[in-house]
Amino acid sequence: MSELTPSVPASSIIEDLEDLYENAPCGYLSLEPGGRIFKVNKTLCNWTGYGPEELLGKRLHHLLNIAGRMFYETHIAPLLRMQGFFHEVALDLVTAKGDLLPMIVNAAERRDSEGKPISTRITFLRATERRRYERELLDARDQSRSQEAAARASLTSERETSELREQFIAVLGHDLRNPLASISAGARILLRKPKDETETKVLQMMETTVLRMAGLIDNVLDFARGRLGGGITLSRNADTSIEPVLQQVVDELRTAMPDRRIESDFRITQPINCDRTRLGQLVSNLLGNALTHGAPDKPVLVRALTDNGMFELSVSNAGEPISAEAMEHLFQPFFRGRVRASLQGLGLGLHIASEIARAHEGTLTVKSDSEETRFTFLMPLRI
Repeated sequence: MSELTPSVPASSIIEDLEDLYENAPCGYLSLEPGGRIFKVNKTLCNWTGYGPEELLGKRLHHLLNIAGRMFYETHIAPLLRMQGFFHEVALDLVTAKGDLLPMIVNAAERRDSEGKPISTRITFLRATERRRYERELLDARDQSRSQEAAARASLTSERETSELREQFIAVLGHDLRNPLASISAGARILLRKPKDETETKVLQMMETTVLRMAGLIDNVLDFARGRLGGGITLSRNADTSIEPVLQQVVDELRTAMPDRRIESDFRITQPINCDRTRLGQLVSNLLGNALTHGAPDKPVLVRALTDNGMFELSVSNAGEPISAEAMEHLFQPFFRGRVRASLQGLGLGLHIASEIARAHEGTLTVKSDSEETRFTFLMPLRI
């Protein structure tokens, strides 16, 4: 014998439906075929201030003023007779206190199988709530249009920014680099010819200036790419040795600053998956920083080695240690710390070096004390 699932008593269902009807957010009343009210819910009674006993048996006219009665007879009643329903009709109800209550009214007839009317259900929505809802829809539409306009403006701005970036990069990459290249080439030609000590110093000063300006252009160019959306890009290659690039950077700075000692120690025995040009730029920035801030009578040491699956590169110098305050901002753009008035730069070198390290999924750290300041770059050999 199978078990029967307990059923919900019909009386409980009827009570629930009755409660839903009585306390609905809209008002209801039902009319007999003769036009008299035979059912009304609590919501409508609360709005109008009438009790159910005061409305039952009355006609709808009881809740309308003269204008409303005329409108009902000339517009609403004919609609009901012709099509059996109407929707979204504005009508004012008169409360027990004589106040007008703006409503949005819907109605529908129930008919038997022969088409004769059984009753008419009328639904009342407070016009203030309806208008609030409509205002919310209009506000949402206006907000959507504003967002679309903002999105279009943002897209236009992005396009303009992209064009500006390309123009800016073109100026740095071409219009500024080319004159420097000509000056550098001319200075090298003149250095090959016999000349006195003063002329030699002037040409060496020109070479130093060209080298510094080329480094500034590289840093500004990379900073612009990063801030304008391009970012620092890499072209990795593990098949070509990095050592010649590092040696070239050291040799260039030795030539540009012949009065300074630069020592190098390269022990690279494994291939490195890196962007050789970018790492050359990193070393140039670190070495230039060491020459600028290090003790002029002490050497600057550049080390590079591969060990235990890592590539380590460091640049160290003697001199005054970096202050704790400067340490907090050292890799931020445009930070120059406290330098002598004669020293020039934009404060982008260390920032760009740290970005190059990050692009290689490596780290750039610094330790500084009274004996030595050392910047160390670490990265995995293969990524």
